[in-house]
Amino acid sequence: MELKVQLTDNLKTAMKDNDVDSKRVIRSILSSIKNSEIDKNGPLSEAETVSIVQKELKIRHESIDGAKLNNRNDLIEIYEKEIGIINQFLPNQLEESELRQLVATTIAEVQASGVGDMGKVMKAILPKISGRAPGNQVSALV
Repeated sequence: MELKVQLTDNLKTAMKDNDVDSKRVIRSILSSIKNSEIDKNGPLSEAETVSIVQKELKIRHESIDGAKLNNRNDLIEIYEKEIGIINQFLPNQLEESELRQLVATTIAEVQASGVGDMGKVMKAILPKISGRAPGNQVSALV
């Protein structure tokens, strides 16, 4: 099922169940998707939609870091609950060992020999991952 349709369906369910947290998070994601569609002047691809959901997840993780610095346990709980809601919509994440193996295989495929070939490796590996690992984690391993 297309991610945007899944989000819309879950929003309807959350509205029926009066689930305030889910409604807030899903509306935020759908709003980001809509803004991107307006910027692009057209509908987003599935990969672009997954990217936006990952960006929303990253925002929550960064917010947790900020809340920890300020000893705001109440905010940490809220953001962790939101992360749980967002994770429902993302594909299963790769384990680090699987990701390392995929990186090694891709490096061998493109015959990379040094740091200068990082762009070639990233270009080859990102379609294989397709939202199952954060880009910064992939680039660190490459």
